[in-house]
Amino acid sequence: MLTLVLLTELLAQPRRVVITTHHKPDGDALGSSLGLYNYLIQLGHHVQVIPPTDYPEFLAWMPGNEEVLIYTEQPEKAAELIAAAELIFCLDFNALSRINEMGELVRASGAYKVMIDHHLEPEDFDDYRHWNINACATAQLIYDFIVNQLNDKDRITADVATCLYTGIMTDSGSFRFPQTTSAVHRIVADLIDAGAVNWRIHELIYSSSSENRLRFLGHCLSNKLEVLPEYHTAIITVSREELKQFDIATGDTEGVVNYAMSITGVKLAAFFVERTDKVKLSLRSKAEFPANEICKKYFNGGGHRNAAGGQSTESLEATVQQFKSILPAYKTLLIQ
Repeated sequence: MLTLVLLTELLAQPRRVVITTHHKPDGDALGSSLGLYNYLIQLGHHVQVIPPTDYPEFLAWMPGNEEVLIYTEQPEKAAELIAAAELIFCLDFNALSRINEMGELVRASGAYKVMIDHHLEPEDFDDYRHWNINACATAQLIYDFIVNQLNDKDRITADVATCLYTGIMTDSGSFRFPQTTSAVHRIVADLIDAGAVNWRIHELIYSSSSENRLRFLGHCLSNKLEVLPEYHTAIITVSREELKQFDIATGDTEGVVNYAMSITGVKLAAFFVERTDKVKLSLRSKAEFPANEICKKYFNGGGHRNAAGGQSTESLEATVQQFKSILPAYKTLLIQ
């Protein structure tokens, strides 16, 4: 295993570094990646951020975004960079299956692999791990890695701070989820002091919807929302045809499940989306209800207790029916 002392020594000289994160990166995934990128380039490293897929347009403004190389758009170049890397940072995921076909390239690379993540049950592929399931975001762990492990707080520049603030803000539900502790707020204060313009970041993330996305959201709430009061559960389902009808782009379905979760009395919310080859499921829950248990046990997925995801190769209708058939087993937890 790679020790912190050896990792620090490696980072003391310019290295060929790849940073990657999970497919369809969200604000924490990309914010963590670009936050670390903007830190490492100050040390003279040759750094390439390589996500396995594209990501929402509302994230494309972050400092360093113009240097991102998307694997699906340039697979040969990405493969060369991964093979030549001396260090690979794996952020906001803990199993190589989460980066699709890139996973085997990373596994085969002779580079040291550094995992920085906050998800449950990490796969044992890394050489160094900075992992804490109690962190509200991977961006919080990147801050901790730079400031407390590498003792390099002075290099938290405005660019680094902007990216890390974005990651923490988005993964904490704008600082409202239970793991947003006083320590998180102190980190956020440091990031604002370092140059993160909090109100501007919030505006760029949450006030940049396309007309299509707003009409799609209206359709979901007006026509696709189903409430099951006996189980304190709400469900939204979307078909492939509806995605096509509203010309849905990457990121347009993000956060829809939270509207179902906001209904008074609802303890579990589910959002089903029919993709080309599978049905994707997003679950949100309140208090101690184990959304991740349902995703892991029944839908080949996992995640956090109150925010999890899964998938099914069954039809949309069959997947929804399977989900409903599970609810009686959890009724006591749902109604207490």
